[in-house]
Amino acid sequence: MSRGIPLALLALTLGAFAIGTTEFVIVGLIPTIATDLGVSLPSAGLLVSLYALGVAVGAPVLTALTGRVPRKALLVGLMVLFTLGNLVAWMAPGYGSLIVARVLTGLAHGVFFSIGSIIATSVVPKEKAASAIAIMFTGLTVALVTGVPLGTFIGQHLGWRATFLAVAGLGVVALLGSLLFVPRDVHHSEPATFRQQLGVLAQPRLLLVYAMTALGYGGTFLAFTFLAPILQEVSGWSADAVSAVLLLYGVSVAIGNLWGGRLADRRGPVPALKIVFALLALVLLVLAFTVQHHWLVLVTVMAWGALAFGNVPGLQVYVVKQAQRFAPRATDVASGLNIAAFNLGIALGASVGGLVVEHLGLRHTPWIGALVVLGALGLTVLSGRLDRRDGVAERTEGIVAPAH
Repeated sequence: MSRGIPLALLALTLGAFAIGTTEFVIVGLIPTIATDLGVSLPSAGLLVSLYALGVAVGAPVLTALTGRVPRKALLVGLMVLFTLGNLVAWMAPGYGSLIVARVLTGLAHGVFFSIGSIIATSVVPKEKAASAIAIMFTGLTVALVTGVPLGTFIGQHLGWRATFLAVAGLGVVALLGSLLFVPRDVHHSEPATFRQQLGVLAQPRLLLVYAMTALGYGGTFLAFTFLAPILQEVSGWSADAVSAVLLLYGVSVAIGNLWGGRLADRRGPVPALKIVFALLALVLLVLAFTVQHHWLVLVTVMAWGALAFGNVPGLQVYVVKQAQRFAPRATDVASGLNIAAFNLGIALGASVGGLVVEHLGLRHTPWIGALVVLGALGLTVLSGRLDRRDGVAERTEGIVAPAH
């Protein structure tokens, strides 16, 4: 990529940005959607859960079903599905049709990242493969930093439907870029069958990592799903200010990702994950006390952002490391299923958060989320002890972990 980034890779990065925006922007729009559609906050929170469930189920199932479809044709089809899903959300007359729209876009999300990595590596020299994947996945990080607060701002001033129309516009641009610049002859190996995927799920040590991932993110999203109403109804921030707070949160996430990667490189995945999960649980517990203080909550939310996604590098490195031990012929499948576990955690966390809001109230979501993250910490300690029992050293050399 010494002569610049290929246009095909830029098209993929834009697609990742659009998908990342539509996944997370709903968090900033929950109060607006709940008021407009006349539903409760927990019901609006289900829009987060059902999207993530669509990703978790759609990624492995649709990837296996579409294994023989040419990669470019599949990519174009996914961007069409993604764009249609956002247009359905834009035109949704009620809550039920909005749910359908979220599930449609969630299905496109899972397969996009499964095949996007393959396409990204095919348009650059072999020695640039890892960099190409990293560039594509920066679309997700940029979405958190800019797409989510901007989409929230649009939704608050022009209505939440306008946000989905804007994201559909991004989908059209990514679709045209894919049509024009992605080569037709993208080589791909035969994807994993359902039997092979089930074989990975039969490995207890890999299931342990997936549980770590699900609980780690479940705890975060138990509270994060309702961050906008927490800021408005408990902390006293205005609806306009929520966009600015989400921008600061996104910046913290970007910094935390880099910190988490370096920590995993220096200490190894398990020690790094112990640190991140322990600090994350602590910050969520502190948030339960600072949530009623206008400015203290801002500092706590920024610290939360720096930790919330800081476990991504460690978890992805660790799942590949464990797959090399217990399912050496299915490392790609194992890594993909970890992303499904990530989204399953989001779905469960948002659903449990809705129950907490309904029965206990908004301010109780942070400390209950902290308890869930402590569960992830306990499983990480257990997995590390099992590794030591097996005589496995904490080394990460030679392992390249795909990003979320």
